[in-house]
Parts: sequence; structure tokens; C-alpha cells
Amino acid sequence: MLQFVGWTSQDNSQKNSATNATMQITDNQKRAFIAQILPIAQAEQQKYKIFASITLAQAALESDWGQSQLASQYHNLFGVKSSASDAQLLTTKEYVNGQWITVQARFATYASWKQSVQAHTQLFVNGTAWDHAHYEEVLTATNYQQAAEALQKKGYATDPEYAQKLISLIKEYQLNKYDGL
Repeated sequence: MLQFVGWTSQDNSQKNSATNATMQITDNQKRAFIAQILPIAQAEQQKYKIFASITLAQAALESDWGQSQLASQYHNLFGVKSSASDAQLLTTKEYVNGQWITVQARFATYASWKQSVQAHTQLFVNGTAWDHAHYEEVLTATNYQQAAEALQKKGYATDPEYAQKLISLIKEYQLNKYDGL
């Protein structure tokens, strides 16, 4: 069984510049990523009332539109850390004491992006090992802005601009049109 021990968010401006130079993600690639994840996000939204826009924005932000090593090789769209035996040790950025630092962390692996989205949903529904109601505010939010703020408040990611980045992605790609709650 997978144990969730934390989350990470990479600051896109802090990523390796050589990677950014060779991997410019086009608008068409971004829209294709949204189209691929959308049916899964909507199915989870119908079952658990988690805004599809939040799922889509988090997946895009955390996985660099599905292009990160974690997403492309291990199907982990959300930066889920894990202590499971099959977890992968990778380098990531964390925001600690007012600055970005590079750390090694163990990340969950999944068989598919669908499995990753479903595990992400279950974290919100079941909470963490130390607090089963940890993401209750995400579940009870009445709009995507409240849900994004709740994620930041509950420490989903170390990035101090996490909620604003999610909200900006949702606005830019009009992801809230999929929030049919």
C-alpha cells in the first residue's frame, strides 16, 4: 500500500535551463495534455466533488504538462512522495526558509496517469496518515480559488506562490469551464 508522506512542487523558473532550452512545450501540447487528463478528472469530480480545474491545473503544474521525468517515466503527475519500496529517488526543488533548494526525495510510481489522478483524489478524500481530514477544505470549497488557497494553506506544496500559480493556469486555459459540480 502506498503511504503518502508529502508533496513537492517545482518552481518552473528554477528548472534546469538546458532542459527548458530543449523542451519548449507548445500550446498544442498543453491542450493535448488537458484533453488526455480531462475525462479522468471529470470522472473523479463526479464521484468526489473535487474541481476538475484543480486536478488539471495541479497535474499541469506539478508534471510540467506531463513532460517531467516523474510524469513521463513513472506516471506521477502530482509530485507525490512515498516511502513505498518501489518509490523512485529523484532530485527536486523545495522552497525552504525563503529560498529554493535542491533535494533528493522518494516519489511514488503508478502504472498510468489515470492511477495517478485516482490516488491524488483519494489523498483529498482520505487525508494523510497523520490527519484524515487534512484536505477537507479542498473538498468543501465552493470554487476553484478557494480550493487552490486551501491546498496552499494545508501545505500541499512548498512553493509560497502555489495557489496563485494554480489560479493563473485555470484562468489562462479556462479550466473552470470543466467544473460541473
